[in-house]
Amino acid sequence: MQASEQPVLRDLVLVGGGHSHVVVLRMLAMQPEPGLRITLICTDVDTPYSGMLPGYISGHYSFDDVHIDLGRLAAFAGACFIHGEVTGLDRANQRVLLKGRPSVPYDLLSINTGSTPNVRQVKGAQAHAVPVKPIAQFNLRWLTLLARVRELHSRFTIAVVGGGAGGVELVLSMQFRLRNELQQLGRNPDLLHFVVLTAADTLLPTHNPSVCARFARVLKERHVAVHTRAEVTQVSPGCLHTQDGRTFDADETLWVTQAGGPVWLQSTGLALDEHGFIKVNDRLETLEDPKIFAAGDVASFTARPLEKAGVFAVRMGPPLAKNLRLSLRGQPLVVYRPQRNWLALISTGDRFAVASRGRLGFAGAWVWRWKDSIDRRFMRKFNELPAMAQGSPRAAAPASSLALSAEESRQAISALAMRCGGCGAKVGASILTRALGSLQPVQRDDVLIGLHSPDDAAVVRVPPGKAMVHTVDFFRSFIDDPYLFGKVAATHALGDIFAMGAEAQSATAIATVPPGLEAKVEDLLLQMMTGAVEVLNAAGCSLVGGHTGEGRELALGFAVNGLMDEDMSGVMRKGGMRPGDVLLLTKPIGTGTLFAAHAQHAAKGRWIDAALQSMLVSNQAGAQVLRAFGATACTDLTGFGLLGHLVEMTRPSGVDAELQLRALPVLDGAVACVQAGIVSSLQPANVRLRRALRNAEAFVQDPRYPLLFDPQTAGGLLATVPADRAAACVQALQTAGYPHTAVIGRIRGASDALEPVVLTP
Repeated sequence: MQASEQPVLRDLVLVGGGHSHVVVLRMLAMQPEPGLRITLICTDVDTPYSGMLPGYISGHYSFDDVHIDLGRLAAFAGACFIHGEVTGLDRANQRVLLKGRPSVPYDLLSINTGSTPNVRQVKGAQAHAVPVKPIAQFNLRWLTLLARVRELHSRFTIAVVGGGAGGVELVLSMQFRLRNELQQLGRNPDLLHFVVLTAADTLLPTHNPSVCARFARVLKERHVAVHTRAEVTQVSPGCLHTQDGRTFDADETLWVTQAGGPVWLQSTGLALDEHGFIKVNDRLETLEDPKIFAAGDVASFTARPLEKAGVFAVRMGPPLAKNLRLSLRGQPLVVYRPQRNWLALISTGDRFAVASRGRLGFAGAWVWRWKDSIDRRFMRKFNELPAMAQGSPRAAAPASSLALSAEESRQAISALAMRCGGCGAKVGASILTRALGSLQPVQRDDVLIGLHSPDDAAVVRVPPGKAMVHTVDFFRSFIDDPYLFGKVAATHALGDIFAMGAEAQSATAIATVPPGLEAKVEDLLLQMMTGAVEVLNAAGCSLVGGHTGEGRELALGFAVNGLMDEDMSGVMRKGGMRPGDVLLLTKPIGTGTLFAAHAQHAAKGRWIDAALQSMLVSNQAGAQVLRAFGATACTDLTGFGLLGHLVEMTRPSGVDAELQLRALPVLDGAVACVQAGIVSSLQPANVRLRRALRNAEAFVQDPRYPLLFDPQTAGGLLATVPADRAAACVQALQTAGYPHTAVIGRIRGASDALEPVVLTP
């Protein structure tokens, strides 16, 4: 997480990762707005570029060729990326409502979620048809269809409902790819049959007659059946029903028509058109609320109707970015003037394309190459980010650069002033009271004084026959999402308690938050501590108090108390390894290198998303399984890395360990990051432990070797179990929610060698 020199003065929230918003993010990255915090909320980590989707379906492009990495782009722009689902707006309090997490405040909001075929309006379509949008969900169904076709041995009909450019491109691209797949497998491609149904009188009704006629010829030559004036009114298993009573066989139905806005817009009070799209004026503002903008397919331009085409979404980006800046500064907005005629380059699936602009139309393989060049140039703007902007701090600027109220200006000046130390660095009591007032820590009978009745200190009873287990962890934020950071910090802090075989009882927090406007500091605390308390509550651990102070960077830690039997009968220690035991690891490794790469904008967003999901998996259930299977030793992987923690176990146990390098479960992207030379700042200190390896020189070139020293945050459990219980234990751990659990080695008797760890392939 890039620390900012400037207190947060304003919140800009972007809902959706559409074409307009990726342009806005890049423009704000290249010229940051001082004091502005940007939050991007999207259901997908990778957003597809619609212009290249047909080429992806045809097999001409890879997944990465046609997708913009929103996580990486957001990091480049200094934005907080929330991988989540919007459920509505609280316009009175200026908050975006989210599923399963706290709402997010905005001073300015922009919506660019695209459109979705409205399958709910046609009976059976939602259950039996595949909408082409959202494209990310369509891709999963497309890959399933691809696998299904590869196993074909009988006739199979694919129907596309919708005869616009999108539907025609889709059917031709699918036909080209799927026939080629069958031919390469030595199967008969004529098993596949394709049909297009459209309610219109003609194909591509928004294009000129010559373009329509050309595509009609192409479809006929490719033996694609076309049915016009065929409005589909019902979809049943294997069959389409039209308004005039006709039926058509369809083993798979793709839906590319009747698009509408997302359902959650209906409850916002914003003016919507008949299709559920947001009405906007010529400055891209919503008609009722000047604090909310919309662009792309989700916007209904009131000045004149616009086709739902990517070209408009892309060209809305620059004026939208400019108007967002101007609105934040309290200055007059500029007018967006869409072009009357635009160039559409429509592919036929086989590296051939047709150009359509007004009355003009021309075609050829050269047109496809031209389109390919344009599309790749557009994608390079987002996938080859300028090095000059990476890691650049937010420039400081006077509060007057944004339109602030008199009270906000006073707070901003205070936030920019030299900060006090000592108790003067504490966060104000009123801010703390408001931020923490909505938290509901789990109630425990053995917590006598805690947050429910705050005092100078918490008072916790130690039940008879129990011993107290203490641990503490603290680190600065490495991601821009405070809610997720709170969850990770709490999960990490609880790890030591579970690794010892204890139950968590109570926790005291220590937090550092950057200075800023009171409302911004309050919300930051609320987001972070909500995430933390959710994790603590799930573990039955009561938050009983803490301390919060100001600092340059967001940071959070916990002192956690746990309980175990006084006779220590159930304790799991590091030093219990025995020769013959099997060595297990419950989570994949690689968080250190991945988040080092994330800080350099060199990690793919989906790698970071998967790493966070792994980090959020609690070790509580895993420890319980290990205890049930008689684990002889256990620890949780954290900053010392796999080798460091393994040495901590072998030395007190008086044994040696055999470690299978290729058996290590590894997070996606971790190997690629270390091969690129990107490692954590703690890695060099951990590498000094290579002297514990007996035969390191034989494995230095192995791509997984550097990951032995990779520091982990909220890592898995490293444990040994008796060999005769290992297989059952692994299966139980995988069933309990640790799917990457693996046997990674065995324990040997101690040797005379000074190096206790032996690597094996």
